[in-house]
Amino acid sequence: MVILDTDHISLLERRATSAQGRKLGERLDAVPAIERAATIVSYEEQLRGWLSILAKARKMTQQIEAYRRLKRQLENYCRMLVLDFEERAATEFQRLVKARLRIATMDLKIAAIAVVHDATLLTRNLADFRRVPGLKVEDWTA
Repeated sequence: MVILDTDHISLLERRATSAQGRKLGERLDAVPAIERAATIVSYEEQLRGWLSILAKARKMTQQIEAYRRLKRQLENYCRMLVLDFEERAATEFQRLVKARLRIATMDLKIAAIAVVHDATLLTRNLADFRRVPGLKVEDWTA
């Protein structure tokens, strides 16, 4: 199983306009849909971003565009397996926090989910995620 980090999901959403997004999409197309996943943590990160954009949008055209893109994001997540932050992941997260890896909290949660699912995390943030013991990471945009 491969899990897309938030940055890889964002690139995939821009597949039509991004060379890295196209490259990632082509590689993912070769992976069976049941073996591709995102995490609820990535969904939260992206949702917070869009809610912030919506809160700042003053012009009606800006709001319309932000809502359009928010809906497209929701539809994208509805088409993929989204892994929960459940008890096993929470336990792994707490273990990683105690290890004092100096990695952002949301990244540690994503890493914990990937570790408990014995999955490969796809990310451009290799420097941070490689610090996590037992986590397999790759960058499919390189």
